[in-house]
Amino acid sequence: MSDPLLLGFVLLVAGIIAVPIATRLGLGSVLGYLIAGMCISPILALLHVDVMQLQHFAEFGVVIMLFLVGLELEPKVLWAMRGRLLGLGGGQVVGTVVLVAGVAMALGQTWQISLAIGCVLSLSSTAIVLQTLNEKGLLKSDGGQASFAVLLFQDIAVIPMLALLPILAVTEVASGADAHGAGTNFVDGLNGWQATLVTLAAIGAVVFGGNYLTRPLFRFVASAGLRELFTATALLIVTGIAVLMATVGLSPALGTFLAGVVLANSEYRHELESDIDPFRGLLLGLFFITVGAGINFTLLGENLATILCLTAGIMILKAVVLYGLGFAAKVPAGHRWLFALGLAQAGEFGFVLLSFTVGNGIIPKPIADQLLLVVALSMLLTPLLFIFFERVITPAYARGQEREPDTITEQSHIIIAGHGRVGGIVNQMLRRGGHNATVIDYSSRQLDLIRKFGMHGYFGDASRPDLLHAAGIMKAKLLIITIDDREQINTMVEYAQHNYPHLHVIARAVDRSHVYELWGRGCRDIIRETYDSSLRIGRSAYEALGCTKDQAARISAAFHRTDNAVMVETANAFDITLPMHENDAYIAKVLETVSANGAELETVIATILAEDKLDAQATP
Repeated sequence: MSDPLLLGFVLLVAGIIAVPIATRLGLGSVLGYLIAGMCISPILALLHVDVMQLQHFAEFGVVIMLFLVGLELEPKVLWAMRGRLLGLGGGQVVGTVVLVAGVAMALGQTWQISLAIGCVLSLSSTAIVLQTLNEKGLLKSDGGQASFAVLLFQDIAVIPMLALLPILAVTEVASGADAHGAGTNFVDGLNGWQATLVTLAAIGAVVFGGNYLTRPLFRFVASAGLRELFTATALLIVTGIAVLMATVGLSPALGTFLAGVVLANSEYRHELESDIDPFRGLLLGLFFITVGAGINFTLLGENLATILCLTAGIMILKAVVLYGLGFAAKVPAGHRWLFALGLAQAGEFGFVLLSFTVGNGIIPKPIADQLLLVVALSMLLTPLLFIFFERVITPAYARGQEREPDTITEQSHIIIAGHGRVGGIVNQMLRRGGHNATVIDYSSRQLDLIRKFGMHGYFGDASRPDLLHAAGIMKAKLLIITIDDREQINTMVEYAQHNYPHLHVIARAVDRSHVYELWGRGCRDIIRETYDSSLRIGRSAYEALGCTKDQAARISAAFHRTDNAVMVETANAFDITLPMHENDAYIAKVLETVSANGAELETVIATILAEDKLDAQATP
């Protein structure tokens, strides 16, 4: 027992020391884990640890990560991505395979080896890219979404690659009994149509189980009232699907992603996310450590120039292909660089394919050993490319497309932070009443546009205290926050309420839970961005159902009064340090308040409808 404990202790110490230091230096957690792995590589060698076996275990972190990504996507969203999946993903894989194979053939390799090398190097690192994009808040950006589409297609492409690569075998071993030695599974002994049926049955089982079996299972487990059982059940689902997919020869990551998409609309979605996410983080951290520890420094030293040239060459080639695809797909210029640099590396599935191709006699082992170093080094350099994008590319495009913050020369008793869909209308209303507000917005295009209509604003980040001070916040009577970034809104509200208690703050809320976050930070004038639109839709719905305009307006007003009362009564029970599903006191208060106010609202609406019916009957 002492050996596994010692290994676990070494890994934990390395991660706990290296990652905070790397994060503090602005290098990111991924590079911290990679450096930790390189540092403890000699210790792992002394302990006779099989780093590759440890890496295969840690790859389960990628499986969990794709399950969580799937939970964030509804099927209709995934269907809407089909164009990018095929266009960007297919274009990247095919383009990279063709170009890499062409270069390998020019360097004297056979077409079979060259094509196999192209397949290996065409794949990028799902683990590193998604982890870094999430960490930096870039996954929802144009470049992040394009990157996700390519990564998803690559995970799908691994399946046909594993099926087709043995055809390229150039040795007698490949056509014999050991042809599948690197990846034995249930379908190996089946013919084509049997394997297809088994594969479809496995996918069908995942979809059916996700739709019809998980809810009864979670309800049964929840009846025990033990949180750890729910966590165990969540891991059971992910592990079971991974085993099923591996058994039929499919990618476990793809299978769990599909399960996540199926469960995206489940009421247990947020519980699943919160229970599984810690395992994802730990296993991905372990995976990155094993990548760093797996670098063969002896072989690297003997072939340093060759390995570095190959690594730089493949990353440049992939970046060129990706940039061209991003241009064709009209990805915005700045995000195009994120797309190109973020996916320029080879990926963890490259290790799998290299092992597979060596076992099948496709790629000779000396070449595969060098390619392993190329894959590992390219992954190691990826966090540095993200830093380069963040510190060089982003500021360059900001200077080119935007500009330095304006010097604010005019001050008003009203400050509007953000002049987009919401702030623009607010500003127009105030101007018609003779109030000239000081407008601060972070889009130079938006400001250039409003100037054409005779309005004026200042460019800059409205959440910066120095700009707010220059705008005269110390003397202002009203601060209206209409920017669309949730965290920036929270930051501004907290800063204004703490430093300028005399100031009346009106804040835009993204959704209902955001209202509670702002309330907990002291703001009392909060407007939900879709609330009034929803009231108008509800009013129109009543009119469409036969109510008069007066009826619908009175019902809408009654609902508004009740909902406001519920919000105020429940806001003080909400703990902003806890996620919604863990706010037990808040949930209890909501149930109590909604029950009382809901019954009262139903009575009011029934009275409104009854009064108007009586009026209609009394009319001659």
